[in-house]
Amino acid sequence: MSAPTVYDVAERSGVSIATVSRVYRNPDSVRAQTREKVMEAARELGYVPSGSARGLASRTTGVLGLCFPDYADPDAESVAAASDADDDQAVMLYSDQIIRGMERAARRHGYALLIAASLDGGPESLVAKVAGRVDGFAVLARTVPTADLEVISRRLPVVMLAGPREIDHLDHIVVANTEGERELTRHLIEGHGLRRLAFVGAEEESPDAQARFQGFQEACREAGLPVPSRPEVRAGMMTQAEGALAADALLDRSEGTGVARPEAMLFANDQMAVGALQALERRGVRVPEDIAVTGFDGIPLSRLVRPPLTTVRQPIRQLGEQAVELLVQRLADPGRAPVSLELPVSVTRRASCGCG
Repeated sequence: MSAPTVYDVAERSGVSIATVSRVYRNPDSVRAQTREKVMEAARELGYVPSGSARGLASRTTGVLGLCFPDYADPDAESVAAASDADDDQAVMLYSDQIIRGMERAARRHGYALLIAASLDGGPESLVAKVAGRVDGFAVLARTVPTADLEVISRRLPVVMLAGPREIDHLDHIVVANTEGERELTRHLIEGHGLRRLAFVGAEEESPDAQARFQGFQEACREAGLPVPSRPEVRAGMMTQAEGALAADALLDRSEGTGVARPEAMLFANDQMAVGALQALERRGVRVPEDIAVTGFDGIPLSRLVRPPLTTVRQPIRQLGEQAVELLVQRLADPGRAPVSLELPVSVTRRASCGCG
């Protein structure tokens, strides 16, 4: 059976070929209702947009892809500059580290790397940018709709990074989020005797943040502490600005109600924790003497702030490297069983919790 073409999509959706092309090349130029009709037809047919169909079929593009949402955090540069540290990697955040790992491994195997990191046009735009131009690609969890990944994975290898394994037949890599946050919380409870703990998470669409909150809950339960059903604060985006807002909100809540403020703030990632350190300093709250602060990820910036941040270090670059290894293995052996890897993490104790 031949692969579906743009002509098939146009016929199925009742629009012109030019309209189908615009949906993939410039989605904002097409009415939402028409755009959805075209995308639905493409999903039903199993159509993958491609500017080089023959290359896609023969796996000869020599390019691997990475899809992730571009949640930029401009505050990171100012914090790194303020640290006076001569470190070119100071502002490398989570996605930067994944890219670095994928680039290194791709080069080793003779591949180039194509990156689609944009919120413009939505997930369909990301798919259009990458799927037809690469031999295989890695995608961060919840970046591309599951239905679209199902379609793409019929044509080329896909590796899921982070989050739950939504599609059983895809290779999948995750880090030990729950275990890492559980160990970090245990350290605050058992090592520092802290009891009033506040976890700052993200919107429920973030599977990693949810897994980390689960680890926090487990540690509280083991210690006989109250187990919250949801994070104290949910940040819209896991940036430094959101972390500062969350810290302010927790302090304001305490001052407004008279309830004792937290002894520790545990953030679902380092970027938010760094923002919280800035907010607490601005308000004259000492870290860790008044409130301990922790993060998760182990980005380079976490060791440059003052005080240096206690965090859970995950092997972010290794995520990217392993993604390439799995893609290369899949290209060499398309019929092999899917692989699901969990990479270990480690707690890095620094001054922000009272260590070091």
